[in-house]
Amino acid sequence: ELVADPATDAATRAKLALVLDARRFALDSLGLRAGGEFTTFSRLDRDTLVLVLSAAYRDSLAFRTWWFPVVGRVPYLGFFDFAEARREAARTDSAGYDAVLRPASAFSTLGWFDDPLVPTTLALDSLELAETVIHELVHTTYYAPGEAVFNESLANFVGTRGAERFFRSRGQPAAAAEVARRWAQELVLGAFWERLHATLDSAFAAHPGDRPARLAARRTILDAAARTLRDSVATRAGLDAARLARLRLTTASVLSGRLYRTGLPLFETSLAQDGGDIARTTARLLALAKANRDDPYAALRRAASVP
Repeated sequence: ELVADPATDAATRAKLALVLDARRFALDSLGLRAGGEFTTFSRLDRDTLVLVLSAAYRDSLAFRTWWFPVVGRVPYLGFFDFAEARREAARTDSAGYDAVLRPASAFSTLGWFDDPLVPTTLALDSLELAETVIHELVHTTYYAPGEAVFNESLANFVGTRGAERFFRSRGQPAAAAEVARRWAQELVLGAFWERLHATLDSAFAAHPGDRPARLAARRTILDAAARTLRDSVATRAGLDAARLARLRLTTASVLSGRLYRTGLPLFETSLAQDGGDIARTTARLLALAKANRDDPYAALRRAASVP
């Protein structure tokens, strides 16, 4: 277990204890698996852990992907060398893709190594910290090769709903309520990205083989979506309109927006079918994913339609 130096301040010691408690809850109450993940602490000499590159074609809704052993094709590439990350993003953009480069505060080696706790993760607020620990342990427990969207969306769901249950189990109803409020924001954003994806997909399909027309339609749709995001979605979800207004909408940002939020209502339906028992739902979803590796979402839709 993590052992705090006596010189460590009280706030940091409390967060270290929270990590261990959330980890224990994930294993004992949610049925997730772990080796030595989050039992050691690794210091960093910088305030950013890793930069993640995502890229998409400008006139179609398809990620650029990279292939790796074990995990298959993935729609993102992580860089610990930030200069190389920026060079690769520039090369990707010059090659005709929309590129998005973003920081990440945590990562998972999917159980191949004992991932340490790092300062960028510890810097999260207590609610995000618990959610991140559970999220990453979902990846350690199961990762469907080539199904990054399902993997990330499932981990988002279990991480957040699991964190809500974790804080309730600790007698912290206010913290649990705040986690639920943030999850409601995720559902609103998920619906926005889903609608925008469908609108772009229809526009692209209406102009087969006509790239200039597809690009023109893309710009019109994304400009309108940016206004909707700023003026409507922000208000409805209680989000920072100014921050959303700074978001540059591209095909890559649309796909990245859906990466962690695809099919969330299906997961919610599963949770309702299980009477709100997140542990039971987690076990059922993992079993369903393992039995339907080629298309877990199709299996999930079938399961959600069962009375």
